Amino acid sequence: MTVSQKPVVFLDRDGTLNVEAGYIRDLKDLRLIEGAGESVRRLNSEGIAAVLVTNQSGAARGYYSESHIQDLNAKLVKLLQSENAFLDDLYYCPHLPDGTVEKYTQVCHCRKPAPGLVEQAYKDHPEFDPSKAFVVGDKATDVELASNCGARSILVETGYGKQVVAGEYQWIVTPDYQTSSITSAVDWILESLKST
Repeated sequence: MTVSQKPVVFLDRDGTLNVEAGYIRDLKDLRLIEGAGESVRRLNSEGIAAVLVTNQSGAARGYYSESHIQDLNAKLVKLLQSENAFLDDLYYCPHLPDGTVEKYTQVCHCRKPAPGLVEQAYKDHPEFDPSKAFVVGDKATDVELASNCGARSILVETGYGKQVVAGEYQWIVTPDYQTSSITSAVDWILESLKST
């Protein structure tokens, strides 16, 4: 039996869906970027999976517990729900090779740009179509994640995006598409899927 193949958009969290605010210790500091809720809702209404894939090394750095990461993600889900939008699934990496908390200090296969989170999503969701996959994020690691898992990459200029483009943060990359925000990223995704 074949499963229906569903396009999928892998979304970064900080600087892509919510306002970049460093390591968020207080839940009230997690706020959606303008247009993020509507953008995820548009993906939902078109039958396109919206999946969170995020590096969250705060636990490895000893800034807060892993349960705090889960609480932050739950807050994000709640904010999206308030705009009638939802994520099909959420994945995060708490690891860091040079962390200070032994449990999370490791070289792993899930820290972006390694493809582990995306590979896990494909295992969990056989309906996702890897040939119709996109990665949206504000960092060079998001663009490289797309390259490492065969998806199309979109670099948004919110969060660290403009600094990546200027060569001031991480390293310069060449995404398939570069745009101002999640709103126009979703425009491009929908247009791209029409032509496939």
